[in-house]
Amino acid sequence: MPNFTRKAIKETFLRQLGERPLGQITVKDIVEECGINRNSFYYHFEDLPALVEEILRERVDSLIQNHPTISSIEQGFDVVVEMLMQNKRAIYHIYNSLSRDVFERYLMEICLYTVTAYVDAALAGQPVAETDRAVIIRYHKCVCFGSVIDWLSGGMKEDITAFFHRVCQLKKGWQEDIVRRCQEN
Repeated sequence: MPNFTRKAIKETFLRQLGERPLGQITVKDIVEECGINRNSFYYHFEDLPALVEEILRERVDSLIQNHPTISSIEQGFDVVVEMLMQNKRAIYHIYNSLSRDVFERYLMEICLYTVTAYVDAALAGQPVAETDRAVIIRYHKCVCFGSVIDWLSGGMKEDITAFFHRVCQLKKGWQEDIVRRCQEN
């Protein structure tokens, strides 16, 4: 049975984070809205950064569980953006806070997962050396991560999905070229 107090704390925090920056939210704000005392908060979480960390961890784990396979690089990117858009303002406030490093670590994990799942499916049965596979994954992970960070830095104003889909259209055929080059070397 889920812990309702823990769940209420997370939901309240996310609601408040959708309204104002992380630096303006206190434990007092959360416990007052939840109707619990400070000790109850600290029973469940060490501090606000621990709360942020747990929420991000749960989101990443859920994303991985709900997307066991990725059939295209576009789908992989869409999965990352979908997670970010579920709580757009909250994510933006975490990104622009002292917890940015935690956010970036989890974003990198999501990018790595989606790219690896896609590359493994796309290159299945192809004669690609493990070192080349690792290079391909690293490159695409960094493109995904960098694109999202650039979008966040710009205030999340543009349609990042349309941008990334266009990049993929322009790069059509890269898989075949990579496999060919891997075989040549």
